[in-house]
Formats: sequence, C-alpha cells, structure tokens
Amino acid sequence: MEFVISQWPRFLDGAWLTIQLTLGGIVLSFVLAMFFGILGTVGHWLPRAVATVYVEVFRGIAALVVMYWFIYALPLATGFQLDDMFAAILALGLNLGAYGAEVVRSSINAVPKAQIEATVSLNMSWLQRTRLVVLPQAWAQMLPTFGNLVVELMKATAVVYLVGLHDLSWVADDLRRLSGDTIPVFLVAFALYYLVAQVLIFCVRLLERRANHKLGRTPPSGGGLIGLLRPPTVGTKVGMAK
Repeated sequence: MEFVISQWPRFLDGAWLTIQLTLGGIVLSFVLAMFFGILGTVGHWLPRAVATVYVEVFRGIAALVVMYWFIYALPLATGFQLDDMFAAILALGLNLGAYGAEVVRSSINAVPKAQIEATVSLNMSWLQRTRLVVLPQAWAQMLPTFGNLVVELMKATAVVYLVGLHDLSWVADDLRRLSGDTIPVFLVAFALYYLVAQVLIFCVRLLERRANHKLGRTPPSGGGLIGLLRPPTVGTKVGMAK
C-alpha cells in the first residue's frame, strides 16, 4: 500500500491524460453530432444520405479499430503520420459523434409539428426557426442521453493504452506489474474513474436544469446542490424558448 501511495503523481498524470482525451473527444463528438444530426433532418435527400452514411459507418466500427487505422494503417497508405493523442481523440470523437447525431436527429424530430407550422406561418426562415424554436426544445430533450454518451466516451478512453498512450489504465496496469499490489492499484484507478464520471454527470445536470428553466419547465424537486445529485424530473409546464 505504501508503494501505491508513493505513486500518486503517476496516477494523477494518467488521470490528467484521461481527462484531456475525454474533453477533446467531447468537443469533437458534440460538433459532429450537431452537424450531422441537423443534416439528417433536412428535407432534401442528399444531406440526409450524407448524415446516414456517417452515422452507419462510425456507429458500426469499434473506436479502437478506427484508432488502429489512424495510427498504423494511415501512415502506410498515405505516408502521413498523425500524433497518437490526436488520432485517439479523432477516433473517439468520430465514434461517439455518430451516436450523438442520432440523438440530435431524433430530438429535433420530437419537437411538436404544430410549433414548426406556427413558425412557418410567422414567416420565419429555416435558420430562425431552428435557432429560436426547434433547437432550444430539442437541446433540453437530448441532454440526458448526451450525458450517458459523455460518460461512455470517458470510459472508452481506457483502450488508448493499447496504442501506447499512458492514460490512467496504462498507469494502473504498469504499477500492478511492478508491485504486485493488484487490489490497491485498481481500487485507486476505480476511484479516479468514478470521480471523473461524477464530475461529468454533475456538469450535464447543470446544463439540463438551465435548459429546462429557459423553456419555463417546472424545476426538479429539491433545489440547490442536493437537487443536482439526482436525475432531474421534468414537469408538465412547457413554454416557448426565451
């Protein structure tokens, strides 16, 4: 146990790399999810086809395989070598972005048609309609699922040790080999992964509360910090976006 305590700096370095991979993957997957999700709701068949191809390709391929391709196959095919960390973020973002795009598309399609028809009667442009009416309501609906995807992305970073990145999983396994203290080492890794996941969940719930408040929905039962420590319940009062 003393050996494990003495290795705290290595644990923290591994956890920091895991956080960097998670944040990079979140940003990329969010951009891709919003772009292809909205593209999948456009009336013309061509944008919808492009969105469908992206979703089906990257949703059907494991993130680790995409990572291997970027790091090992791409240099052989093109002579261009990506930085290992950038390649890992790119693979994670492409994979989770495909799942997120379906969340965005289904959330947009769930907005009541009557409200969209009302915006048409008010002579709103597609951009105005999407920005002022559709996305605020879809955003509140997609956030709970986005929260799950964010945690899944964080856990998916554990495979990057297979391409040589010294993340939290790599550090824990290396210390296990050096010390033989399997249980203490993986208890620390367990606790750090859990802590990062809870911070991510807390941030998503803050966004959920803000999104529901802007729509005039009844706030979750129990205000303040305690209310954010449990999943919010959405009330029945729904208003237009402010």
